[in-house]
Amino acid sequence: MINEQIRDKEVRVIGEDGEQLGVMSAKEAYVLAREAELDLVKIAPTAKPPVCKIIDYGKYRYELARKEKEAKKKQKVIDVKEVRLSPNIEENDLRTKVNAARKFIAKGDRVKVTLRFRGREMAHMQQSKHILDDFAEQLSDVAVIEKPAKLEGRSIMMFLSEKR
Repeated sequence: MINEQIRDKEVRVIGEDGEQLGVMSAKEAYVLAREAELDLVKIAPTAKPPVCKIIDYGKYRYELARKEKEAKKKQKVIDVKEVRLSPNIEENDLRTKVNAARKFIAKGDRVKVTLRFRGREMAHMQQSKHILDDFAEQLSDVAVIEKPAKLEGRSIMMFLSEKR
């Protein structure tokens, strides 16, 4: 809220160079801001009494946008990459999938390993769990199991993430 939009009876006012001007009515604060040819901006609406500052509103909005952009730059987005396996996977194919997962983990992503069952494979779900165990074992030097293998519908899923 800025200028006339501030309808509170009393506000704590901070001057343009950061000094406390004390508690006064919103009208008095607005008059002070007008004399300085600046805006009265409500900074902390939840405080008792609300805190208002005498500043240039356009400059204030620009500073906020810049800080937000700077904070976004520092964030690291962690993606979840998926590696799908089947119960009758051969050793070389498994090694290829392990290498792909190793690259994902090296980039800092989480890896979702899915062992999918189709048709008659559904009857032998528990015997195929060792494939996921082997997969995690081969990646144990760079990854740790975040969520252990869990049966969900027609597949068993496990999450791996980078070792800290």
